[in-house]
Amino acid sequence: MGVGEVGDGNYDGGGGAGGYRSSVTTESSGGGAGAEAPLSLTAGTYTVTIGAGGNTTNGTDSVFSTVTSTGGGLGGPGNNASPTGSSGGSGGGAGYPSSGPGSGGAGTTGQGYAGGAGYHNPGVYASVGGGGGAGAIGGSGGAGGSGNGGDGVASSITGSSVTRAGGGGYVGGAGGGGDINQDGTANTGGGAGMANSARSGGSGVVIIKVPAKYIVTKGASHTMTSTSVGDDIVYTFTAGDDDIEIG
Repeated sequence: MGVGEVGDGNYDGGGGAGGYRSSVTTESSGGGAGAEAPLSLTAGTYTVTIGAGGNTTNGTDSVFSTVTSTGGGLGGPGNNASPTGSSGGSGGGAGYPSSGPGSGGAGTTGQGYAGGAGYHNPGVYASVGGGGGAGAIGGSGGAGGSGNGGDGVASSITGSSVTRAGGGGYVGGAGGGGDINQDGTANTGGGAGMANSARSGGSGVVIIKVPAKYIVTKGASHTMTSTSVGDDIVYTFTAGDDDIEIG
């Protein structure tokens, strides 16, 4: 829990992380789900879209072929009779209610967790909820302070462990979640921190691993890097909305 935001009714809830989906064997997807079945791809054309972090709306979806990761949920509005966080890949935390409790938004099954609740006891304390992460529910606010963002999920697909898709809050969840009044980290899908002015969530990322005998050609709008991991090449896309060629 963070320090209580006593007497300040202008804080919005923490942003939810973008949805996290993985088909890496022995690793996890978001929301407590296991790895999905790997796609069986042949030479051809496939869409890769990198979602943008939300600011005053939910984040936008990231896409590879038939797999869509849902954008993170917007944190609920502060000092509002309806401060519920928005549903998303992971749900946004509740904003500071004008009175009583407020609810976090729901996460998407197999992608992320719900945001935390907020609460206002007039004249005593007010608190907001942290955004949900891919690996944990966002922290709820209470007398002890506002909630922290839920942690993300780690993956070693690139050859080293990296945690992504943390929710935003008073303290951001591991994996790019923003701290209070901070943006989420780019290309992690991390949610924006609880804020008294609009902050942005982190953009998404698409990472694919293919046997080294195949060549991947990016689209004109893509930003892409590649690295060798064993007998495979791992391609990381950090910007763009275009088709790629695998051949």
